Amino acid sequence: MIFSKTAIITGASKGIGQSIAELFANEGYNVLINFNNSEKSALDLYYKLKNKGLSVRIFKADVSKRNEVDSMINFCIEEFNSIDVLINNSGISQSKLFTDITDEDLDNMINVNLKSVFYCTQAALKYMLPKKKGKIINISSIWGIVGSSCEVHYSATKAGIIGLTKSLAKELGPSNIQVNSVAPGVIQTEMLSPYNEDELNVLKENTPLMRLGTPYDIANCVLFLASHNADFITGQIISPNGGFVI
Repeated sequence: MIFSKTAIITGASKGIGQSIAELFANEGYNVLINFNNSEKSALDLYYKLKNKGLSVRIFKADVSKRNEVDSMINFCIEEFNSIDVLINNSGISQSKLFTDITDEDLDNMINVNLKSVFYCTQAALKYMLPKKKGKIINISSIWGIVGSSCEVHYSATKAGIIGLTKSLAKELGPSNIQVNSVAPGVIQTEMLSPYNEDELNVLKENTPLMRLGTPYDIANCVLFLASHNADFITGQIISPNGGFVI
């Protein structure tokens, strides 16, 4: 297998990020697996893919901190000599009444969900712009489109990602760099752990396709946007949500 293109996936140790990393590696990409706290999961993924002969590296970085992002990007260039696709997937969620959200809650949400996208994208563009080529894919959420009760700070950051995506696509279009966002619906990840079986069934019933999404549903959408088949798509918000939001 010839490895030609390189993808960085932030928050790739679990859930959607893990599925994206697996899919891209299996499709022949050089993949940099980023993680921060979930070291065991990240290492398990790394060795799983490496033992299959796939081209993967792993790097610990808190992507809400610019200096750690810069170190990660430099490592990627040292290892693979290019950055063709940046997937800004890292994120956190929190359910809380708006009146109970603390300054710390708000700052943490903005830093992890929104600032990380700024930092990673700015760092990657140092290498994409001279080549006039690249794909940036930002993972938002349906709640960034329609808003979610008791998740105002989360919804605000995900809406911010959508605004960033649209604005940056206009700015980078002349440089032949495509910027898009994937806004997943209700997906079977650890973020659903607070929900009981009855609540999950209600979510399924409210989804026209009558099921919850899987991380691979999202990963396949991201893979399409990273491919040459999506070269004329930029500034778009694609929402794989089973019809939950139409």
